Amino acid sequence: MASNIYLVRQRISRLGQRMSSFQLNLSPLKEPLGFIKVLEWVASIFSFATCGGFKGKTSILVSCAKENQTVSAAFAYPFRLNQASFQSSTQHNVCDIDWSKYVLIGDYASSAQFYVTFAVFVFLYCIAALLLYLGYTNLYRDNRKLPMIDFIITLVATFLWLVSTSAWAKALTDIKIATGHNIVGELDQCVGHNVKCNFDSVTSMGSLNVSVICGFLNLILWGGNAWFVYKETNLHSPSDATASQSQGGGPPPTGV
Repeated sequence: MASNIYLVRQRISRLGQRMSSFQLNLSPLKEPLGFIKVLEWVASIFSFATCGGFKGKTSILVSCAKENQTVSAAFAYPFRLNQASFQSSTQHNVCDIDWSKYVLIGDYASSAQFYVTFAVFVFLYCIAALLLYLGYTNLYRDNRKLPMIDFIITLVATFLWLVSTSAWAKALTDIKIATGHNIVGELDQCVGHNVKCNFDSVTSMGSLNVSVICGFLNLILWGGNAWFVYKETNLHSPSDATASQSQGGGPPPTGV
């Protein structure tokens, strides 16, 4: 009993020494495990930056007997379009209509925020993982629990990239429809009145398209990296006893 307690204390002390001794080792960056993690870190930055930093507006041309003016509705992340009201450049009613009472259709905040929030968490996790890979290389490879935790997180992240990117891609398609040519038919004052409305323009959503591409790129990176993380776990690396039996085929024969 005393010897077991002594062994446990030794292991704890060794673990404490490894945790306290930070030694920078860049060799994992030359391996797929570390190199792909850097790519995942960069891709996550592009994912939340291209989506969370978007600002745009859509405009329609309003014509009547009195005047001919443009009214615009500004929208941005997190894309609560039902809060984006129309405003005229002259700050007064156009064709005797208070356009500030009219808004775009749709609320896509849940999909956009889920995508951006998850990308930020991935960004933070990649920093922590790289710190572990490069600073505590021996601890990561000697402690079999850390690679297993890393492997489980990698699988979960791969699945969540699929879910979040698919939801955001569907939301982006709906945003393009809600801010495009169809808005003229959705506004009551543009239908059946002495007011003629024509779609004018909408801000290019190229950065949002890039965000979707980055999301699927992250899905590929995390799915491919799952194999290299799996190779670090004890699921892939057999124990010493099993390895010796598989290589030797059994105990050596004894003489007669």
